[in-house]
Amino acid sequence: MDFLIRQAGIDDIPQMCSLLSELFSIEIDFKPDRERQARGLIILISDTSGSSIVLVAENDDKIIGMCSVQTLVSTAEGGIVGLLEDLIVHRDYRGNAVGTKLLSGITKWCRTKNISRLQLLRDMDNIKAMDFYIDKGWMNTNLICMRKFL
Repeated sequence: MDFLIRQAGIDDIPQMCSLLSELFSIEIDFKPDRERQARGLIILISDTSGSSIVLVAENDDKIIGMCSVQTLVSTAEGGIVGLLEDLIVHRDYRGNAVGTKLLSGITKWCRTKNISRLQLLRDMDNIKAMDFYIDKGWMNTNLICMRKFL
């Protein structure tokens, strides 16, 4: 299967919102909300500071996967690290190296930014995602995520 990995644009947002709806139907902590997801994507895609990137996988003008990274400062690393967000491949295209190529594109971008570490959050019950990341060299940590709405 042929597909292209490229930087996302504003015109991609409706299709990316559909992918996020698929992702957030898997993750128990989140709910699909196209308006909210579109607002977040606009912020990421419009970022001119160079502190974030959104990549998409495209096949025949259809967005079949997406992934984003945002930078943070880590005192533990003494520098910039990346938070990987929203890696999702449409269910009909999984198993075709789309996720692997998205991660590769993100990794290349991170290296140009001297990012020393990538981290992510994943749903505890999404064993397929865990297996995918472990297969790609990611490791579990002893840290847990907490949040507070403001």
